[in-house]
Amino acid sequence: MDETLLSVGLDVGTTSTQLIVSRLTISNRASAFTVPEMEIADRKILYRSPIHFTPLLEGNLVDGDKIRVIVEQEYENAGISRQDVDTGAVIITGETSRKENAKAVLDALSEYAGDFVVATAGPDLESVLAARGAGATAYSQQTGKRVFHMDIGGGTSNLALIADGKILCTDCLNVGGRLIKCTETGRITYISPVLDGLCKFSVGDAVTENDLMPVAQMLTEALEMAAGLRPATELLARLRTAELGTSQGCRVENAVISFSGGVADCIETQHPPFAFGDMGPILGRAIRQSRLCQQEYRLGGETIRATVIGAGCHSAQLSGSTVYLQNVPLPLKNRPVVAVSEQELSVEGIRQKLAGQDTLSVLALPGFAEASYSRIKELAAVIAEAVPDPILVCVEQDMAKALGQAIALCRGPDAGILCIDRVRLKNGDYLDVGSPIGPALPVVVKTLILEK
Repeated sequence: MDETLLSVGLDVGTTSTQLIVSRLTISNRASAFTVPEMEIADRKILYRSPIHFTPLLEGNLVDGDKIRVIVEQEYENAGISRQDVDTGAVIITGETSRKENAKAVLDALSEYAGDFVVATAGPDLESVLAARGAGATAYSQQTGKRVFHMDIGGGTSNLALIADGKILCTDCLNVGGRLIKCTETGRITYISPVLDGLCKFSVGDAVTENDLMPVAQMLTEALEMAAGLRPATELLARLRTAELGTSQGCRVENAVISFSGGVADCIETQHPPFAFGDMGPILGRAIRQSRLCQQEYRLGGETIRATVIGAGCHSAQLSGSTVYLQNVPLPLKNRPVVAVSEQELSVEGIRQKLAGQDTLSVLALPGFAEASYSRIKELAAVIAEAVPDPILVCVEQDMAKALGQAIALCRGPDAGILCIDRVRLKNGDYLDVGSPIGPALPVVVKTLILEK
């Protein structure tokens, strides 16, 4: 029998904070004699909040108390109470996720998000969330086209290259509409340190759209370089975020350019240059005139709301019975999943997938056609070298105990190791692991509801 859930999604971003209330219909696709396989059969958005500027304290720190006030007011506007809500997610994105008081935001919302997925999204995860939330992955899957998605927000641009609905790689640049903030009359109130040496203006200067257009064009050129539409220079390396370091980026050939984020709303729609207290409209116009829009491009089905999470669909099940547990305290809650393909099963490949994760992650391995003992030893050696302590691994095949033992031989008896099997995970999932029930572990897989 189908089940309906009331879900809430909250996105606290660099520039904006917004909330969505949805009604989910959940179906179990598995037979009565197998573990549950939950699917979101239908989603109806019941309420979308207005876009709120993320409240900041002195020094551009997030004001957790005011975030709480926003959530309280939007619950009232939506006509719901905390008791009505079954599930949901709070995602802290962009520069906001790196603020010193990000924990204060979570503490302020704790009673609203007791059983929610709660995560600070590093640049890789945010790129994935934005691409899926804007419908770019669904568009690629439906059309068979390669898509290069750009989520251009206030402080950063999160990039993802997609083929056949699958995200091949991600990247992130310090390019956004609020790198320069202005009054409505054009008086500069803030310049991001990112622009040190790249901008001739100072706080207090009076500027026009024409004055700031060269800055916007420079930032746009960096996006063109990331998309492979312009030869890369030192500018690209300088604006690429420290979290992703010198990643290879997302090289694009014959791909549809897709946009989301607040700046995407300014690409085709004309706004006064300082309508939002920043250079976002000017950056949007520079993008519209650039090489990014001289070929096929599209605006996402969601733009500024692309990373608002509808909810987390929770699917409870048991792991396989041959788990391996060593020095990892249980329960674990809200562990983000990092899935790797067979091609990425190398020390460097895994390290690159884990780069930028500020939360202990679960490494999800692909299904294997055969898992001989020699293959398990090879995998164990790679994982032991690539993954920091504690090591959390999930595999589809019934091989967790053997893999865990092999990792322990590489890392020693003091290492923290958890290997579970018979659970299928993907990027964007979160995992809870409870205390043992007999030889197995109870697990809850939480899937963020995005483009569905």
